[in-house]
Amino acid sequence: MTAFIMTRKIILSILGIALIVGAFLFAKYLIANKNKPKPVVPKVVKTVLVDTVKNTTVPIVISANGNLTAKQRVELYSEVQGVFKTGNKLFKAGEKFNKGETLIRLDASEYYASVQSAKSNLYNSIAAIMPDLRLDFTDVYPKWQAYLNGFDLNKSTPQLPEMSGEKENYFITGRGIVSAYYNVKNLEQRLAKYRITAPFTGILTEALVTEGTLVRSGQKLGEFINPSVYEMQVAVSKSYADVLKEGEAVTLTNLEKTKTYEGTVSRVNGSIDATTQTITAFVEVKHDDLKEGMYLEASLNAEKVNDAIEIDRNLLLDSQEIYVVKDSLLDVIPVKPAHFSDATVVLKDVPNGTIILRKPVPGAYAGMQVKAATTDSTE
Repeated sequence: MTAFIMTRKIILSILGIALIVGAFLFAKYLIANKNKPKPVVPKVVKTVLVDTVKNTTVPIVISANGNLTAKQRVELYSEVQGVFKTGNKLFKAGEKFNKGETLIRLDASEYYASVQSAKSNLYNSIAAIMPDLRLDFTDVYPKWQAYLNGFDLNKSTPQLPEMSGEKENYFITGRGIVSAYYNVKNLEQRLAKYRITAPFTGILTEALVTEGTLVRSGQKLGEFINPSVYEMQVAVSKSYADVLKEGEAVTLTNLEKTKTYEGTVSRVNGSIDATTQTITAFVEVKHDDLKEGMYLEASLNAEKVNDAIEIDRNLLLDSQEIYVVKDSLLDVIPVKPAHFSDATVVLKDVPNGTIILRKPVPGAYAGMQVKAATTDSTE
């Protein structure tokens, strides 16, 4: 029992001594570190790209986009019924036709016979009155005889001779000559509808029927365009309605920005869309590479702003201010935006000589110390 007590006292003594020594060493450590000088953190000065303001006249360019449509295009419809007959060229999309060439020809043999019959009846009716004209209308007989001599069943019916007086008019009309003539002309007009010709030199972009098909009256047959001239419809803000003029030059580019085309404003709508508050303009463009339906982006010159500069839109703060550099410190000044585009903003009345940022600075704030540079060291 006595040995156990002695052992316990020894252990407690050792623990006590260890605690005292540890406390002494810890206190010494604290004192040593208290007197140690703190490390100096170097102050970082960020280098920023700047420009010096020089006000000039800035042209306002309106960006718009749209799809090309042929300026000359017709939808082909049949006004008569008949079987589609094979022509000199295939009626297929992509086929080219010159002005006046036959696009579509329908079988008109039955109707043609009716027209010839009516023309023959007209000829016979005039021939039947010739003896009476020789006896009673000797002065007009020669012109009617000349009309008969020039009458050709295989050609379009010529216009009737002009009446010289009331007696001749009553006589000719009373014999049914005039009504027979207009009946023939009506039939000839309808016969011409069995053949559709190209109204201009162009290309067939849509073909909805094939040879041998029974075409019905009112049926759509296809579409035909002139591929040499295209138009693009664009919508611009109503604020440019008074400056957007016909004949203004327009630059157009494809989506890949690999090709550029030159066009002009051909028409400007006279009314403003009540819903979108935009006005529609039409841009005319010509180029062999263009196709109907192609999507292009247009840049229209709307107006010019005097005493202005154009900067990156990201440089304009929500408070309508921009950062400037004064004595190696960032500061802000108020500005007057005159026009916004997708990437830039035009500002007015920024004093000449003001040093402004060229690129946005992450984490920028008024009073931030910076080093101004005019060139990018990474470039």
